[in-house]
Amino acid sequence: MLDTNKLEMLYGETEMSSKRYNDLKAKFEAKYYHKDGEFFSSPGRTEIIGNHVDHNGGRVIGSSISLDTIAIAKPNNTNVIHIQSDGYKEIIVDLDDLKQYKTGRGTAALTAGMCEATKLNRFVVKGFDACLTSNVISSAGVSSSASYAMVIMSIINYFFNGEKMTVSDYAKIGQYAENNYWFKASGMLDQMACAIGGPVLLDFKDPKDPKYEKLDFSFDDMGYQLFIINTGESHADLNAEYSSIPNEMKDAAKVLGVDRLCDSDFDTLLSKLNDITSDRAKLRAIHYYKEVERVDMVAKAIEDKEYEKIIDLIDASARSSFEQLENCYCNNSPAEQKVALALALIRNFIDHHGKGVCRVHGGGFKGTVTCLIAKEHKDEFIEYMAQYFDRSFIYPMSIRKYGAIHI
Repeated sequence: MLDTNKLEMLYGETEMSSKRYNDLKAKFEAKYYHKDGEFFSSPGRTEIIGNHVDHNGGRVIGSSISLDTIAIAKPNNTNVIHIQSDGYKEIIVDLDDLKQYKTGRGTAALTAGMCEATKLNRFVVKGFDACLTSNVISSAGVSSSASYAMVIMSIINYFFNGEKMTVSDYAKIGQYAENNYWFKASGMLDQMACAIGGPVLLDFKDPKDPKYEKLDFSFDDMGYQLFIINTGESHADLNAEYSSIPNEMKDAAKVLGVDRLCDSDFDTLLSKLNDITSDRAKLRAIHYYKEVERVDMVAKAIEDKEYEKIIDLIDASARSSFEQLENCYCNNSPAEQKVALALALIRNFIDHHGKGVCRVHGGGFKGTVTCLIAKEHKDEFIEYMAQYFDRSFIYPMSIRKYGAIHI
């Protein structure tokens, strides 16, 4: 039974959301012949500050957003998982032969990797049927894959594990799948932000047990509208670019005598900087330490309600991502710089109005940018950006308070 109270809680309305869930239920019945099932939702995520530091044990402030993946599912009393997502070919995962899906790409590989990690973490997974639909932007940096992964983990937790799994369990399982079935050296930021919900300070010092603290703020209270803009370039198939960042940071860490940068400090980096052979690794290590400092300062500014200080620190983070982390364009395709172009255009708008901030979003290189625009200028901003990017790629967002959830 669809719980309309939870729909009101999640979406602030029930009419449109009820139709969305009931339409999915009809597809579920037509596809798998189940007359009923359980509903689940998992949001996308935005990164507020802390770009590319989670994989080296850093701290990040992220948040779930108002876009989500929803599912209806039911156990099928077999050892095979069937998943039908809108617009995609059905995924079939045989739990008795998971290694066959270890291909480095595709949703079947991600799903199989999560199933293997579920078993390795001594939880239970069995066969189920599910239908999914999502309005989380695909291959664009708002964690459509993590949103998918966390809704699948919600299904597995609810049906087979008595809801005993924690958000840290979810994140570790999702990371394992990306590392070992997608061969992507990702951290746990995306999974944690999607699973927990709301603004959250995440600490990845302990990779086995990430810590988190819920934060109490909203951009609306600050007088800003959050936008995410899809530049039209897919960030799929950029695993080498993404993996180069944690790998180069860890190469720098080894020169400092540790495995991850979190186990050393900025002064040690400076003292041994000349021993690091790669200039880009030096820059990325500098970004790491300064970015973690900025995260802590933003957390304090949120507590003190110093809103303009938050904006200034996000701006400093944005410039560091461009100049030191170097994830606003791909070196192998220098003529394609839509992320950098979008940032230049948004900065022009902000400079004209004197209020706001913009930055690369998430993994970067291609995909999306995010910005905070004064609420009184949000309509003008949409018209301005629609001159250069498809209007349908300009997404006004809000922070969602709830993470992956059984409806």
